[in-house]
Amino acid sequence: MLFSDVVQASETVRATRSRKTKIATLAQLLTSAAPEELAPVVAWLSGELPQGRIGTGWRTLTAMDGAPAIVATLTVSAVNSALSDLAETAGPGSTARRKEQLAALWSAATRGEQNFLLRLLAGELRQGALTAVVGEAVAAAADVPPELVRRAYMLSGQLPVTAAAALTGGAEMLAEFRLEVGRPIQPMLASPGATLDEALAEFDGEVSVEHKMDGARIQVHREGDQVRVFTRTLRDITAGVPELVELVAGLACASVVLDGETLALTDSGRPRPFQETMSRFAEVSSTRELLLHPYFFDCLHLDGRDLLDAPLSERRAALMKVAGAYSIPALIRPDAEAAAEYFDGVLAAGHEGVMIKSLTAPYAAGRRGRAWQKIKPTHTLDLIVLGAEWGYGRRTGYLSNLHLGARDPETGDPVMVGKTFKGLTDALLHWQTAEFPRHERARDRSTVYLWPQLVVEIALDGVQVSPRYPGGVALRFARVVRYRPDKDPVEADTIDTVRALLP
Repeated sequence: MLFSDVVQASETVRATRSRKTKIATLAQLLTSAAPEELAPVVAWLSGELPQGRIGTGWRTLTAMDGAPAIVATLTVSAVNSALSDLAETAGPGSTARRKEQLAALWSAATRGEQNFLLRLLAGELRQGALTAVVGEAVAAAADVPPELVRRAYMLSGQLPVTAAAALTGGAEMLAEFRLEVGRPIQPMLASPGATLDEALAEFDGEVSVEHKMDGARIQVHREGDQVRVFTRTLRDITAGVPELVELVAGLACASVVLDGETLALTDSGRPRPFQETMSRFAEVSSTRELLLHPYFFDCLHLDGRDLLDAPLSERRAALMKVAGAYSIPALIRPDAEAAAEYFDGVLAAGHEGVMIKSLTAPYAAGRRGRAWQKIKPTHTLDLIVLGAEWGYGRRTGYLSNLHLGARDPETGDPVMVGKTFKGLTDALLHWQTAEFPRHERARDRSTVYLWPQLVVEIALDGVQVSPRYPGGVALRFARVVRYRPDKDPVEADTIDTVRALLP
């Protein structure tokens, strides 16, 4: 298959808002791909690289000035091989060799292919072909029910692997996917809830009310003596968290998969700032002395038995059996008065709020539904940083006022919904000014515009209708809470979520 076929399909998808057209276009492309081409094609259309990070920054990419090829000759296999070579080039002299490799690829690409590669390598391939759309296209191309693809993807954690199985083995091969201890699955996600009373009423009291902690999501797998720890983005951090590995290795079981949070605590037992917890997840951490404490809230597998389809009440019983001493504090089936008192106590202890979880719901991995709802005293949104304006006064010389965007669920593009400079500490101003140029897309005299790669948590008092921004809404009294290095832009809140806050 020619690489230009992928580029053309991407442009067709990007040019339409019709979900049906997107799926049909991608399904046609996938049916034309050879088995060995499926993995890179599916990854690219999802805005990802099979090789992961290849160490090519935006400065290098935007400096490429080779004349484009006139005729499209690059194949999918050739481009994928070139990207693999880039990812594997290291050691003395690697910088020069990588430039040569990239220049060779660039000169062989047409103008359209160069533009596609630029967006792909810079993490800016926002074409609406996000994983949900690509997953439906895989189902259409393989002529299998979409729910089979979704479940296999949930269990494999890799859409290219799922696509290859669907298009080569159909429903039978998809049905063979199981929870595999040691291989992470996509975490279940929560939706913002309105009020505590409304959430309790929605589930008729059949709920678990749990601490909403300001920590980092972890998924822990143990098979015999082997323990592995993953982040919410499924990154393996086992080597960096020996205290968690030791703790899980000591549990009284043969195999287990646990979902939970981890955070660093002060000497008095209160949670440390989120940034301090996240410092332990850095590739090079200098804070090994900052111990992490786990708080597990779900058990997905125990001693050979998968629990994904079991109700939370059953999964929680398994959790208490195997790791009760390390489970997150929870109140089971409380009345409204007890739940309100519990909520106040959680806030007094320095935590974010509470999670309301249906005791009858299964574990919907990789999905954000109503079965889990987060209740906080103020609204918060995870938004994409689109740019920042240079400050003035005491902030002269620093990138300050943030441009904020929510995600369009259909196209994947960010939609601007507001600006804010509130909540920025001196440390964050210094960090932004140093970090943002690494993500720079363009600039003018007053503003540095960014590729949509950074997620920031914003607190706000509400939302109002406004023609000022493309989303038709504006944030009221928005202020920065923290940056979310544990979240990808595809996990940012959607414009629909923002509009749902309108009075």
